[in-house]
Amino acid sequence: METPNQAPPVLTFEGKRYDLNSLPDDMKELVRGMQAADAQLRMHEDTLKVLAVGRQSMALQLNERLKNVPALED
Repeated sequence: METPNQAPPVLTFEGKRYDLNSLPDDMKELVRGMQAADAQLRMHEDTLKVLAVGRQSMALQLNERLKNVPALED
């Protein structure tokens, strides 16, 4: 239920604004699906960032430990 001070939800898509409440249910479902997809993309992007930081840390550790190991001649 909306309070008098609360603005109705607005969908901004492709540079245009739409009253979300006036859209048909199937369009609202598409919007919810896109929101869920966006949330999943952000979650997976964050996971990739964590993996990249972990890999970088392991590379630094490996580099430090390889300093005491003689490399093969070319």
